[in-house]
Amino acid sequence: MPAPKRLLALAVAAPLLLSACTTDGGGDSGGEGSAGSPAGGDLTFSVITHGSAGDAFWDVVQNGTEQAGEDLGIDVDYQSDGDPQRQAQLIDAAVNSDVDGIVVSMANPDALEDSISAAVEAGIPVVTINSGGDRSDEFGAIGHVGQDEAIAGRGAGEELAAGGARKVLCVVHEAGNIGHQQRCDGASEGLGAPVTPLQVDINDLQGAQSAIASQLQGDATIDAVLTLNSAVAAVAVEAAADAGSEARVATFDLNEDVIAGIQAGDIAFAVDQQQYEQGYLPIVMLKLYAENLNTVGGGQPVLTGPGIVDAENVDEIADLASAGTR
Repeated sequence: MPAPKRLLALAVAAPLLLSACTTDGGGDSGGEGSAGSPAGGDLTFSVITHGSAGDAFWDVVQNGTEQAGEDLGIDVDYQSDGDPQRQAQLIDAAVNSDVDGIVVSMANPDALEDSISAAVEAGIPVVTINSGGDRSDEFGAIGHVGQDEAIAGRGAGEELAAGGARKVLCVVHEAGNIGHQQRCDGASEGLGAPVTPLQVDINDLQGAQSAIASQLQGDATIDAVLTLNSAVAAVAVEAAADAGSEARVATFDLNEDVIAGIQAGDIAFAVDQQQYEQGYLPIVMLKLYAENLNTVGGGQPVLTGPGIVDAENVDEIADLASAGTR
């Protein structure tokens, strides 16, 4: 299948990493990882994200981690909690369990710093994903997998500008998530004009719809709405209809509703960060490190996007999304 068009950043493909791995829990190399797991021994990795259970985006991340574990013969424990303090506690519990590696998303790096540092000090390799990539090396992680939020935001802004947008509402759905601010700031840069931020609650989609509709009713010059979450995109479409607005809706991230919306012409495009790779690749990276002390990225993030999915390529993506891998 062709890659999403207009890729805006380098995405490192899983096969390049898999070529250095065995397909079972063992390994032929004679090295020993810093966590003390000899090659050929069983490995257990803990994945701790800030996503909510049942969230379409994080379900795909979890699918990636679990498939990598199955493919590589590794025990992978996936947990998530949107509260940064509870997420930190999950990291602490993983350290106390003496796992062989930890994967963690860092929407709120300051809240997780002590727990991640404790993992590193205990000799447990950490790979960060999704958010907080600019702090990953500072915290001692061996790598980061995700998209650069500023680059992704800039790409979204440029795409909106190419479609004629001049005044954009940027809908933020998680308070305190630094990646969301970076997306909106990047969109402003790409658009060539400041976006208007709107804070909503991802756990109250009806309230989000009402807030977006109210903003559109109050300012008829808004000609585009950029959401940062696929679930919010769906209610933004409804909000525009409620407000009688012709504002175009675009979004970050994919789910089946977004794909259907693009196919129907209700959503202009989605910025795809290929979150399946954000689940899969860190498991490969931790296995390589545990068995051969390999690192990936040379101190730079391993970028999984972004790419633009729109009417031109959405049909190619639809079946993969239905299968839970896009």
